[in-house]
Amino acid sequence: MPLYLNEDQTMLRDSAREFIKAEAPVKHMRALRDENCKDGFRHKLWKQFAEMGFTGILIGEDHGGLGLGHVEAGVVLEEIGRNLSPSPFLTTSVAGVAALNEGGKHLKDKYFPGILAGDTVLALAIDEGAKHRPAQIATKAERSGNGFKLTGTKQFVIQGASADALIVAARTSGAPGETDGLTLFALDKNVAGLSLDSARLVDSSMAAHVMLDGVAVDADAVIGEVDNGWKVLSSLLRAGRAGSAAELVGVGAGAMDMTVDYLKQRKQFGRLIGEFQALQHRAAHLYSEMEIARAAVLKAQQLMDEGQDSAEIYVSVAKAKAGRTTNLAVREGVQMHGGIGMTDEYDIGFYMKRDRALNEFMGDANFHAGRVAEIFGY
Repeated sequence: MPLYLNEDQTMLRDSAREFIKAEAPVKHMRALRDENCKDGFRHKLWKQFAEMGFTGILIGEDHGGLGLGHVEAGVVLEEIGRNLSPSPFLTTSVAGVAALNEGGKHLKDKYFPGILAGDTVLALAIDEGAKHRPAQIATKAERSGNGFKLTGTKQFVIQGASADALIVAARTSGAPGETDGLTLFALDKNVAGLSLDSARLVDSSMAAHVMLDGVAVDADAVIGEVDNGWKVLSSLLRAGRAGSAAELVGVGAGAMDMTVDYLKQRKQFGRLIGEFQALQHRAAHLYSEMEIARAAVLKAQQLMDEGQDSAEIYVSVAKAKAGRTTNLAVREGVQMHGGIGMTDEYDIGFYMKRDRALNEFMGDANFHAGRVAEIFGY
């Protein structure tokens, strides 16, 4: 497929760009930080996402959704990144729905209506350490009656405290480091034995450390098959990684646009600094890198929508490339803004903080570069 959006996808992008720029610009995120908002996002905005139809992009038409694909989800995510708009779209409507699409009808009937209405938020309780290492899951799910009891801890669960349900990865057999023996569960947040400790991340978003102390769930909470959760987890991770790569491209594009605008306005020695050849070269280099990153993300999303096995590699390529390129964009942005780039008065610093947090989400550039090497046998 060509590496550009078709007519329908372009219309979606234009609609999302206009809506998000108007309803959730950068100042929206700044206000949430200054108010010390406990959720890190506005539930009213989440309802507006639902009214626009965005929350149902990956939900099938048979369940009331739009039945679109990861390319379309990425279009929305890029605009979210461009405006640093705080929302549960990535964790709920992209990664969370991707996992539930692998589950039974009863789970879809339970959670999809709330997601479509903008009433339900999902959180992903996967990682257990400082770094993203999904195969190292040690949280136990032991059989108890006709269900399971979950015991363990999860770290950096984005929007965990404000979520209505958590998708939890636990080990029903095997040992940490093995992909066999994992099972995914859909857990309502008010179950006995579940406790959360909220934490504000560097980009002002909210996460939670989750403690599971003998949390009892019945067999209906299982997403997919017992002991074969790696298949469901892989779908969740592919969606989350490709989605976060798309959002990273938006963050980088927003930082680049802001920087280019500044080059056209700031004067030094009686000349616009955008006239200095050295800065022109750096801006041109950044533009070309951003276009390559955008193409890598789009290719990964297209392969996912086609169900191609090669999507696994391309998703990691996209996450690594988007991560490194966006990091370049925010660093160049702060440097070209000069000293004011380090102050809270200007928005460019918020892009650097968002890049730092989003780069770590579901694996940083080094993790995914290493993963590509391993897939190719290195």
